[in-house]
Amino acid sequence: MVRLTCMLRRKAGLTPAEFHEHWEQVHGPLTVRLECGSYVVRYEQLPRPLDSYSGDDDPGFDGVTVQWFNSMEDYNAHMAASDFSVMWADIESFLDVPSLHFVVTEEPGRLVIDRTEG
Repeated sequence: MVRLTCMLRRKAGLTPAEFHEHWEQVHGPLTVRLECGSYVVRYEQLPRPLDSYSGDDDPGFDGVTVQWFNSMEDYNAHMAASDFSVMWADIESFLDVPSLHFVVTEEPGRLVIDRTEG
């Protein structure tokens, strides 16, 4: 498995609430609907809690997204799909693209600690 993990900041002029609404109500469904999204086997949106903001101009990240692919070939096919330009146009409509931070990693990772099972 290959994972694309992105740290997201909203585009200037969007409130945190507007950003989170667009991400959930527009961008998420777009990922499911487009051909480029067919290469994604798992898509996670990890939003920052709205009550953690100190104001609309808070400089922190607004959330994290994790997209899982079966292979690097599928990741590259996702990026090369004919409708990826539609996805990118939406990304530019609500994200501060120059401040995107991302990393592509392979599974399995290194488990350091897991206290989820008792």
